[in-house]
Amino acid sequence: MLSVLIVNWNTRALLRACLDSILRHPPKSPYEVIVVDNASSDGSGDMVRDEFVDVKLIEPGANTGYARGNNLAFSQAQGDYLLTLNPDTEMRDDCLQVALDVLAGRPEYGALGVRLIGPDGKGQRSVRGFPTVAGIFGDLTGLGARRPGSKWDSYRLTAFDYDCEQSAPQPMGTFLLFRRSALKAVGNEQAPFDEGFPIFFNEVDLLYRMAAANWPCLYSPRAEVLHHHGQGTRQVRRSMIWESHKSLVRFLRKHSSTGLSRAGLPFLAGIIYGAAFVRARGYSGGFRA
Repeated sequence: MLSVLIVNWNTRALLRACLDSILRHPPKSPYEVIVVDNASSDGSGDMVRDEFVDVKLIEPGANTGYARGNNLAFSQAQGDYLLTLNPDTEMRDDCLQVALDVLAGRPEYGALGVRLIGPDGKGQRSVRGFPTVAGIFGDLTGLGARRPGSKWDSYRLTAFDYDCEQSAPQPMGTFLLFRRSALKAVGNEQAPFDEGFPIFFNEVDLLYRMAAANWPCLYSPRAEVLHHHGQGTRQVRRSMIWESHKSLVRFLRKHSSTGLSRAGLPFLAGIIYGAAFVRARGYSGGFRA
């Protein structure tokens, strides 16, 4: 059984299109859809309740963030396969069944990411490596782009071949299909996300822990999903820029394992926060539940 888990905040029209696309392109096997609406003010919850009666709607009454919202959905999910899906997506053809078949046929993998296609019809760059001090430094300074395939390019992965099915450290959380047995291997499958990463890097942290437990992630171009990209977070752009940069530093602090990496982290954190200040044109405290 497949459980489709969607966390929504003020993207009613996109959510409607997403849910409708699932109904038009369902998997062959039994499935359920769970929507967590994080106190939207645009009538998203009422729309789901009125138009999609078979969808399970969870309304926590506040904006819990992405990690907590997903954990609420995971706690109610019944499937052996669990798909975290952003509401700004639309299913194409038989992508859900193809994704299930691919992951089922590769039992050594614990999760699957697929090809994301933008509204312009072009494929989106959606796979990155796990953040390291060297990789983030190379990304921020441009050194990684000048030396593709080196340790300085280990975060952006500029040479990743999106036409090739292969291991992928961390595809974007837009569409991530998890195997329940893999989630059990890294903790509580009913609340797998670390809520210390409320909006960003929660899926990166989970995939990192899964990879460390010998449950890596696979990327497959055989399934394609339409992705409108960032329609929820851009509503509060400044705070989301700061939250993403702060979560990156949190990830590095949590997972930097060598003395050299930890020693370089304060310097790199300063660069990361400086980049946030420039991109956001000022300071923001980030996400607040």
